Amino acid sequence: MATEDFNAASSPTPHPMASPGYGKRSAPSQLTRTAHDFAHLPRREASVAAYLDRLPDGADISVKTLAKVLPDYGQCALRTALRRLSEAGHLRRVAEHHWGEDGSPRWVTRTYFSRTARDDAWWMAFCAGNVPDAEPPRTEPERATRSEAYDSLAALGRAEPRLTLSANDCASLEALAAEWFARGATPAQFLHALTDGLPPAIRHAGGFTRARLIEKMPPPPPWEPAGTRPAPLRTLECTVCGLPNPAKALPGGVCGPCRGESPPDRHPPALPPARVHAHADKARAAVTRSPERSHA
Repeated sequence: MATEDFNAASSPTPHPMASPGYGKRSAPSQLTRTAHDFAHLPRREASVAAYLDRLPDGADISVKTLAKVLPDYGQCALRTALRRLSEAGHLRRVAEHHWGEDGSPRWVTRTYFSRTARDDAWWMAFCAGNVPDAEPPRTEPERATRSEAYDSLAALGRAEPRLTLSANDCASLEALAAEWFARGATPAQFLHALTDGLPPAIRHAGGFTRARLIEKMPPPPPWEPAGTRPAPLRTLECTVCGLPNPAKALPGGVCGPCRGESPPDRHPPALPPARVHAHADKARAAVTRSPERSHA
């Protein structure tokens, strides 16, 4: 059944990408992919999880977009599937605090996915900044010290033979490529920017690639003032309703009311001012249907 589920997750339609800086985020420190990662899940959830796992970071994984590229499942079914993936420890909605283009603070909701199921304690540690925000080293000796930037440069020649780079080229261009990813570019966006609209002949692939890396360098993300890259503050949100809650109140990523629990008789403690503003921002976003939230 597991093989059938994985095949069902395939779609001939190219998956839409979110705006740079938004979309799917892969949780750090995941185990190597295997054919049995989602065998513990029901058939539908295993199929959706396998599809999400193979999407690149930055992919638009809103329910509406998933329903378009996975026509076998409607929006209602996909909402239920995402909730069950959250309860199984594979997915969490996380509000991250960044800085707007004008220097003002803002909260951006992202959906983190992990093929490795995590318990509530791990997700709490991740939000608190106690989990390394990076992938573990690869086990293959020849790739152990190679970065995503280096590998993306080395892969250019497979996608476009005119941009086949030598090992020295990849090493000398690695820092420029790394800055692309630091500014929010995904591997798919990086590949498209460097290979789109090439001239008929390229004499020096290394020099041509260097020029493109510089000329097409994306701007810094709008929430990061130039020259700074602070670690974002994170708080968990309910996977179902999207409201922020203390991590302890979100077992499985779902709040009490969405689990069918009655609200407590006493009034909840007052939120700190920063979270009051966040609640107001979310209410306004729900009314205006901000495109940023649709790409969470």
